[in-house]
Amino acid sequence: MALLQFKKRDDGPAPRSGAVEAFLDGYSIEVMPRTAQKVEDFRELLPAGTRVYIAHIEGTDIADMVATAKRLAGEGYAVMPHFPARIIKDAATLENWIAMYQGEAGVTQALLLAGGVAQPHGDFHSSIQLLETGLFDKAGFTRLHVAGHPEGNKDIDPKGGDRNVMDALRWKQKFSDTTDAQMALATQFAFEAKPVIAWADRLRAEGIDLPIHIGVAGPAKLQTLVKFAIACGVGPSLKVLQKRARDVTKLVLPFEPTEFVADLAAHKAANPDFNIERVHFFPLGGIKTNAAWAIEHGGASAVPAAQAG
Repeated sequence: MALLQFKKRDDGPAPRSGAVEAFLDGYSIEVMPRTAQKVEDFRELLPAGTRVYIAHIEGTDIADMVATAKRLAGEGYAVMPHFPARIIKDAATLENWIAMYQGEAGVTQALLLAGGVAQPHGDFHSSIQLLETGLFDKAGFTRLHVAGHPEGNKDIDPKGGDRNVMDALRWKQKFSDTTDAQMALATQFAFEAKPVIAWADRLRAEGIDLPIHIGVAGPAKLQTLVKFAIACGVGPSLKVLQKRARDVTKLVLPFEPTEFVADLAAHKAANPDFNIERVHFFPLGGIKTNAAWAIEHGGASAVPAAQAG
């Protein structure tokens, strides 16, 4: 969960960083069916082949999820729908969803997570249980991502600390050795680079070498970021937003992930084996706003498909 302290520029675009451009190469982004409907053509915003996660919020009809996946695949994007364990009734339902995604949209990628509901709807309560069904391997999925939590997860470790989170990551690390699918950790967003770097280094020291796709909150109003950060359980790095909120002259200015991304990019450039592999955007201020920021800072890494030569 990392983001940075964002600054509004009054003197035109900032110089583009080669390290940032390289770091943004192959970035992914998250949409929901209702937000995707507001975009006329993703090819005007995103590079060809961009991985687009489709968030499955409780109450969203699976038909709407599949239709969104079909639309995105048709526009040339790699679709990765969420499979939230706690809203999936049973193995038969899971198998049916997989078949629908594959039959309608050719989906071979998935993000498996517990899901943000307190009471499971059926047999599953964790992403581990979804993996244990073997249904994703049976269907030939080529990529499976699981959740990462740089600032801990109170749903898993309600008393603080991260013992249960780390145990789960060790299990997933072992599972990665038995599946043909490529695996990675897709993390919650945060707002400070230094703790994220320490967390990633700790995972490596613990023998967990799954690639990390770091969550970054896209440009948004401060109030929007605070609301989502609290709802999503963002931890100590929330202080970056709180500090910004105390400056009344900046309350109306948008936050952008410029500093946070630059810090991580610089660390990656200086440490090529650093295990943060990709950036994953949460477009909290809107998909178009996020894409515009990526285009400005990503250079050749972010040229929209419609503009690529």
